[in-house]
Amino acid sequence: MYDIIVIGGGPAGMTAALYARRNGKSVLVIEKNGFGGQITHSPKVENFPGTITISGTELADSMMSQILEQGADIEFETVTGIKDNGNTKTVNTEEGSAFECLSVIIASGVKHRLLGLEGEKELIGEGISFCAVCDGDFYTDKAVLMAGGGNSALQEAILLSDKCKSVTLLQDLPYFTGEESLQKLLFSRDNVTAHTGVKITKLITENGEFKGVEITDIKGTTKPIYADGLFVAIGLIPENEPFQNLAGLNSYGYFNSDESCTTKTPGVFVAGDCRAKSVRQVTTAAADGTVAALAACRYVNEIKG
Repeated sequence: MYDIIVIGGGPAGMTAALYARRNGKSVLVIEKNGFGGQITHSPKVENFPGTITISGTELADSMMSQILEQGADIEFETVTGIKDNGNTKTVNTEEGSAFECLSVIIASGVKHRLLGLEGEKELIGEGISFCAVCDGDFYTDKAVLMAGGGNSALQEAILLSDKCKSVTLLQDLPYFTGEESLQKLLFSRDNVTAHTGVKITKLITENGEFKGVEITDIKGTTKPIYADGLFVAIGLIPENEPFQNLAGLNSYGYFNSDESCTTKTPGVFVAGDCRAKSVRQVTTAAADGTVAALAACRYVNEIKG
């Protein structure tokens, strides 16, 4: 029986584990893939306080070493659901395990929607990025492409246009779906161009390095567009469905929780990118992990009396 089980080994989950252990609670972190979450896609992280520059993988490894040093247990399994037993919870996994605990912190994160092209995954962090705040500086005075046409893509493109030589937006619909005010601001800039009604049908590489994309319009005409990098903003996919019976979801599939990180179920807390929020950065994920862990510790103390 653990005091707290953390589902997810990203920055939110590992920060939660750290704070829970430092408050004397027994902790198990269950991660289905690899520790670090989305941050591992960043070749350099230069916006984490106290760290001038570090790769996302190095940051994740450091955080994992820290929670192991603090005495947290880890398991690599896929959680399929949580059973609420009242004062205890049972976390079930695809592998057939059933872990018992007093409180659960769900930090399941999100995954970026991909273009589905050959070689795409291999280029993530090596020419393909998802975050202008995180990676935009690496493309200062360079040419970049932006896939997407919603608010997120437009906002990312605005940030990129402040530092990049050129920004070219590629939208598969015949129009942009983002707010008119964002479009007006973005397309008033001389270094911004756009193509609508086109699909990215191929990634262009040379010796394994990203060089551009091939686009195809509605008439079937194909042409290459060369650039130094590609930013993809075609949506995020939360993976919260297995837990919706205990923690309500909003219309986009995110946990409908505020900054308190609480849910409708006593003893169940949420943290990180899986939660409804306006800013998703490694620092805000870590902040959520702190809040959720301290709330879970208080809950465990009350249960134990």
